[in-house]
Amino acid sequence: MTPTYDGSPLDGAAYEHVVRLARHAPGRLDDIISVWSSYGLGVFALLMTVAWWRARRADAGAAGLALAVPVVTVVAYCLDLVLKSVVREDRPCRTLHVRTLEACPAPGDWSFPSNHAVIAASAAVALLFVSRRLGAVAVVAALAMGASRVWVGVHYPHDVLAGLLVGALVAVLAMRALRRRSAAVAGRLTTSRLGAFLLTP
Repeated sequence: MTPTYDGSPLDGAAYEHVVRLARHAPGRLDDIISVWSSYGLGVFALLMTVAWWRARRADAGAAGLALAVPVVTVVAYCLDLVLKSVVREDRPCRTLHVRTLEACPAPGDWSFPSNHAVIAASAAVALLFVSRRLGAVAVVAALAMGASRVWVGVHYPHDVLAGLLVGALVAVLAMRALRRRSAAVAGRLTTSRLGAFLLTP
């Protein structure tokens, strides 16, 4: 059997403290955090759509960058899957056998880094290159998403921190490279079938 990694020596005590807080928190608060943890990624899709819609009214370069945000997010997610398969860290709810708000994922659904944190951070940082205002909202939402994954019990704090760093790094590198070539890329896209998505008719 392929060995797995036990992340509990890093911050298992902090994880258990957060999980205890969640168990003793008001039920309504737990419900709100659980819903956000499960469905909050939809907010990032909405912010991406708004950013693209606004960018279309500016210029083709800005619209092209906006269209790149979901692509960059998918790239970050794919890298996250590779890291998960390499590290193979067991979920804290399995290693520490604690009662959590969310059902513990099945064995083999690895914990490091956090998918949700990677997706949220990559989307948020990429959005900053398109709209400072929307990006700032997304950054706050990304931090809330990361915290919620520990609160519901499915990730160690270090899983979330690593996910936020991975997502942010991928977004910064990709969006900087794309921004330098935004005019050339937009020129090519304008003459393609994607041209309708770049500028408001």
